[in-house]
Amino acid sequence: MKRQYLVPLLALLVLVLGGVFAAGACGDDDGGNGDGNGNGVSSDLDDIAAARGLTPEDMKHALQQFVPPGEYDDYVMFASGGHSGQVFVIGMPSMRILKVIAAFTPEPWQGYGYGADWGDTVLAGGNPEGVELTWGDTHHPALSETAGDYDGRWLYVNDRANGRVAMVDLQDMRTKQVLAIPNIQTSHGGLFVTPDSEYAMITSKFPMPWPPGTYAGSDEYADVYRGASAWLKIDQTNGRINMDESFQLELPPYTQDLADAGKLVSAGWGFFGSFNTELSVGADFDEALSEPIGDPMEAGASRNNFDYLHLINWKAAEQLIADGKYEMIGGQRVIRIETAVEEGILYLIPEPKSPHGIDVSPTGRYLVVSGKLDPHVTIFDFEKVEAAIAAEDFEGFDDYGIPILNYDSVLAAQVEVGAGPLHTQFDSKGHGYTSLFLESAVAKFTLGDDVVTGGEAPFELVDKISVHYNIGHLATAEGDTVTPDDNYLVALNKWSIDRFAPIGPLHPQNFQLIDLVDGEGPMDLIADMPIGIGEPHYVQIMKADKLSALELYAAGTDALTMDTHPEAIDAGEEKVERDGNNVTVWMTAVRSHFTPDIVRVKEGDNVTLHITNIEQTRDATHGFAIAHYNIQASLEPGEVATFEFVADKSGAYNFYCTEFCSALHLEMAGWFLVEPSDAVAALD
Repeated sequence: MKRQYLVPLLALLVLVLGGVFAAGACGDDDGGNGDGNGNGVSSDLDDIAAARGLTPEDMKHALQQFVPPGEYDDYVMFASGGHSGQVFVIGMPSMRILKVIAAFTPEPWQGYGYGADWGDTVLAGGNPEGVELTWGDTHHPALSETAGDYDGRWLYVNDRANGRVAMVDLQDMRTKQVLAIPNIQTSHGGLFVTPDSEYAMITSKFPMPWPPGTYAGSDEYADVYRGASAWLKIDQTNGRINMDESFQLELPPYTQDLADAGKLVSAGWGFFGSFNTELSVGADFDEALSEPIGDPMEAGASRNNFDYLHLINWKAAEQLIADGKYEMIGGQRVIRIETAVEEGILYLIPEPKSPHGIDVSPTGRYLVVSGKLDPHVTIFDFEKVEAAIAAEDFEGFDDYGIPILNYDSVLAAQVEVGAGPLHTQFDSKGHGYTSLFLESAVAKFTLGDDVVTGGEAPFELVDKISVHYNIGHLATAEGDTVTPDDNYLVALNKWSIDRFAPIGPLHPQNFQLIDLVDGEGPMDLIADMPIGIGEPHYVQIMKADKLSALELYAAGTDALTMDTHPEAIDAGEEKVERDGNNVTVWMTAVRSHFTPDIVRVKEGDNVTLHITNIEQTRDATHGFAIAHYNIQASLEPGEVATFEFVADKSGAYNFYCTEFCSALHLEMAGWFLVEPSDAVAALD
């Protein structure tokens, strides 16, 4: 979908360029103020282009990306924030950051983790037992779906560092749940949502000793360490994950990696790659000799020519859970490997060594994998997979008894695409687009002739475009759905080197916007976008009109539950109550004052502060902060927030509205007066 104004703008551009860049031939009868026909626009553009050294191609790309002030983007891109622990919301094609969603890391602008009840509650809920985490490494966002298409309800994202999942409500773009997943310590790219949002699936990356919380040395790796595939049940009323209805499958101690959901013909199945089938644990260190012993992980995990693609029939797994064929491990219902094999729900397919991507085509038929050390994409046919399973066409079993499907029986084709293939996305015309990390390029190839619509030969490389530099993942618009669009692709490049002004040794990541020309090509690089607030790992791109974001909360809303907050008040209902050393304050915020604007407590008091933003005007946000108390919140129109803390420092402390809200914003302030306790006063 192109913007409706793009065609007339391009038509204008053609006319302009026809005059501007032929000015030397046509002359200028208006003394440099026009194009010889009384039109000053051409001269203005000519001056701008000449002053900045712009070419006609530059100007075309500028128009392709341009979204006029006051207009909206066609797409919204949700990008993981990498080490920032957050999620970035980016408009496309403008490539402008619209919002940062606080997920795994405290974020002061939104007051997430700085005293307000909703954020503190969510963050605390994601702490593993005995651990308080204040950062995360967001990697793979996954949008909720209905019938295989994004539906604009919820977003899920994993914490690669700590094996957690966050759930974001797209009504208000706030994280409403963070969970530490039992039996999983780390997770890289193993997160997807099933086609009707029944489950969010996340796999472990590196295995851990089972049962959880126990110690096992590296010499016990093969016997004691295990991975897990966690199927997290989604509550359809609010998007929350219900752990009581979730389940897991035990996995061998391989290193599980990227994952994707089956769809249409492969619906009911989940797929994820793995590496380190060698079970390498890295090089130990001999303290006496002061040297490592054995192969480092990089070499030890790259000896085999093939690793394994995992296939799980999750619909059949549901029935096994219902039949009680599970064990309780780490508080979760777990189907053991032996049961999964016996019941025929877990299979392996050999895939080229050191694989990274597994991506399911829009029809669900083709499973595209990439081995980082193989210049091909390898394409399996799910129809052949089903036939091989039915015929028990196995080439053997792994060391844990899992059947390995015959590689040749399930292979559709291999397409040579270039050096270092990683991840694939699709359009609706039978094309796949694969990132080439080593080559710094995107390769375009065809799938089977059942889906190729342009008369091209099946399973052939048809186009390639260079990007800058070391592309990791990529995404096409709606590219993970059953109905992808055919216009844009975004390359997520790990290095930027000379693309932006020198800003020190730490460079921004670089998103590059590519025009797919309605899937008919050739691909065209439009724009660069620096991301200087983390290392985005992956994105999903959704049509903007699928969002139904709130403009403001209903009066008195609890942002966590989206219901009326039990402590909501209206103007005139403010009050302060003391019960022993417990002080409770009900406060309102409105342009341009807090009521009450003096709060008196004693040192050591337990303070509960309920603040209601009684505004019902869009974007009439107020903040609240108390000096030296590490408290800050963003109170959206209609929102109620509660703070609970101990007044442990006597003195007079200013509180104020941290959002510039009105002409009298600076006057929107007050005093938090903490009188010394009697004991302290007596000493003075």
